[in-house]
Amino acid sequence: MGKGMRAGRKPKPAGGGNMQKQMQAMQQMQAKMEALQEEINEMETTASSGGGAVSVKVNGKKELVEINLQPEVVDPDDIEMLQDLILTAVNEALRQMEEISNNEMNKLTGSLGLPAGLL
Repeated sequence: MGKGMRAGRKPKPAGGGNMQKQMQAMQQMQAKMEALQEEINEMETTASSGGGAVSVKVNGKKELVEINLQPEVVDPDDIEMLQDLILTAVNEALRQMEEISNNEMNKLTGSLGLPAGLL
């Protein structure tokens, strides 16, 4: 028998019930994060370019869901300008949605003391 051990007694595992509590806490956090991701997926943001001549809407899944063009911006002789305006508006809307998503997740994970973007 090892030093300090008595017959009939088993050593207690280090952190015994603590591990189970940690696992439960992580499962709860995962459920909260999944619920939050569903909320984010339902969000939408709109961005425009050309002084509002082109506007687009994206959702939280970062999918383009709507494009609006003012008639005066549709010039068959200047397709490149229209393409640039659409790209600018789409990229801005996607950037905004990424920022919204990150901010919402950071609100949830910030209380854990984890570095931003870790989860």
